[in-house]
Amino acid sequence: MRDLAELDLGGRARRLRVDTIVRLRWLAVAGQSAAVLTTHFGLGFPLPLSLCFVVIAASAWLNIGLRIRFQASHRLDDRAAMLFLSYDILQLSGLLYLTGGLQNPFAMLFLAPVMIAAVSLTGRGTLILGALVGVLASLLAFFHYPLPWVAGEPMALPMLYVSGIWLAIVLGAAFIGIYAARVADEARRLSEALAATELVLAREQHLTQLDGLAAAAAHELGTPLATITLVVRELAKLLPDEGLVREDIDLLGQEVQRCRAILAKLASLGSESAEMLDRMTISHLVEDVVQPQRDFGVAVCIEKSGAGDEPACRRNPGILYGLGNLVENAIDFAKSRIRIDLHWDAQLVRITIEDDGPGFRPEVLARLGDPYISTKGPDRRAKSDEGGLGLGLFIAKTLLERSGATVAVANATPPLTGARIVVSWPRTTFEMKNADVSNATDHGEEASAIQAYIHGKPRAN
Repeated sequence: MRDLAELDLGGRARRLRVDTIVRLRWLAVAGQSAAVLTTHFGLGFPLPLSLCFVVIAASAWLNIGLRIRFQASHRLDDRAAMLFLSYDILQLSGLLYLTGGLQNPFAMLFLAPVMIAAVSLTGRGTLILGALVGVLASLLAFFHYPLPWVAGEPMALPMLYVSGIWLAIVLGAAFIGIYAARVADEARRLSEALAATELVLAREQHLTQLDGLAAAAAHELGTPLATITLVVRELAKLLPDEGLVREDIDLLGQEVQRCRAILAKLASLGSESAEMLDRMTISHLVEDVVQPQRDFGVAVCIEKSGAGDEPACRRNPGILYGLGNLVENAIDFAKSRIRIDLHWDAQLVRITIEDDGPGFRPEVLARLGDPYISTKGPDRRAKSDEGGLGLGLFIAKTLLERSGATVAVANATPPLTGARIVVSWPRTTFEMKNADVSNATDHGEEASAIQAYIHGKPRAN
């Protein structure tokens, strides 16, 4: 079974495609050619036209080579993408060197490769490309051909102005790189966390479908078992009433009847009558969640109150996993006890989970529920020495909200300490007969790996 680190979770799909980088470079080639031709022939400013087109032609030939070497859908790894973007920076630097250096207003195009790197590469790759831009911009501030201008009227901008352009390019590259990288990283983390949520949910849904598989197996085994029963009866008629063989035949007949009784129970799991066994009251639901957590040295107190009949729902993998995650986190942080309050009325069903631990740290309280927000601190009682990914609360919140719940996270009101999580549903939503989370698919080995991974690490409280 593969480890979580080996699962893609959509990471490969976010790599830079060859088709994308080729299209962008063709756009740059067209723009550079138009700018050079317009400057030389349209405005009449002299410039080294042949050298400029040698530099532009290098990009065109590189694009042709990429089209021949790779398929359009091929996705580049970080190293290859960084090399191609580095080439684009160098090619632009060569063109600027021939057309005035930083005095050329098109020097701001240095920012384009940095922005592309920020959204598609790692932070290290973006930092390297940003440093390359800084070095080349510094060289172009001093070493370059004259800025194309009217013949006989040389254009020489003051060094202070050129320094301002250099500073704008460097600061712009840094700001755009950091900003774009932050936005892309948040989108990437959210996408990966949602993929992990889908895999966990698929695993839980797969477990709930075992009753249907058992019923199907019982149906398939029914025919050969009926044949065996018929053969046993025929043999029993042919053999004498006494003897060792007769005893074996009688024993075989008893075992056949036992097998038929077992198959009848399995078949009933998929029948309509089994739906009553699939429904549980809210107290049974919470007890089912809490039972595996009672052996960790923390007292779990369950209280319930409400008007009217106790609400009941169909067994829902999303609710079971989500509540189980919240209870496990509360036990991780609690000093000695946690309290689970169940309350219902005609309109609302509410489950409140409170612990007597340190509560949420202020710096993460406002961001709780986002993926990869780890809240493990020095006061945490960890079940493992390993650190979690901070996915626990995000997955729990997502699964519960899919079931129609609202999840509110806060700290207890002073002088009390600890965390307080309130999960509430409209009663009609909670009691829906078909409240199971739908559209889950069986991801097999990946779902098992993600489930085992998250169960094997401490989750974020």
